[in-house]
Amino acid sequence: MKYHFFLLFVLFSVFGFSQKSKIDLKNIEKSLKNQDSPYNYEKLIFKYKGYPKSLDSIEAQYLYYGRNFRDDKVSTIDDNFKSLANVFKESNFEECIRQGKILYDKDPTNLDILLILLRAYDSRKDGSNFMHHLSQFRSLTDGIKNSGDGASEKTAYLVNSVGDEYILLNILNIGKDYTRGSKVAKDGMFDIWDKDGRKLYIKILYLDL
Repeated sequence: MKYHFFLLFVLFSVFGFSQKSKIDLKNIEKSLKNQDSPYNYEKLIFKYKGYPKSLDSIEAQYLYYGRNFRDDKVSTIDDNFKSLANVFKESNFEECIRQGKILYDKDPTNLDILLILLRAYDSRKDGSNFMHHLSQFRSLTDGIKNSGDGASEKTAYLVNSVGDEYILLNILNIGKDYTRGSKVAKDGMFDIWDKDGRKLYIKILYLDL
């Protein structure tokens, strides 16, 4: 979807990379549901919504990959998301904000929703809400970048969806001159992006299959 790309260069051209961390999905699922864990979902989402800059990389990863274990997440095939995408395409940014806020309240770590809200708030010159959601977006995408280095199947970047994969590709400046191959994996699918023998591995998670 084209709205993934509208200002990614601006958002990420100054981003750096920090230490990579191995993603333990079973531990993430367990910790998010444990009220005594520092990575309990309610504790993390409180920080994420209130002051996203306070999240460290591990906390951001728990929130991002933890979406796989939630029953209330919004899908791009849902009618309410399709409605949001349509008003975005029509540049009806006031309606984007109204609908986007409803979906954000339901699924606050959804990158598709965040991108649409960012564009809508930018169009309305609402710097406060724009910067708040930008901080959230940066935290989550930093978590993706720190999931691996993409150099092999074992160290592949992990993403929750194909849409998130294309967001990552734009962050990494992987363009149309790359060819894609795919390979079935446990709990997902590897996409291997190749240019002149240089390969980049991204694993799309399919945990509910």
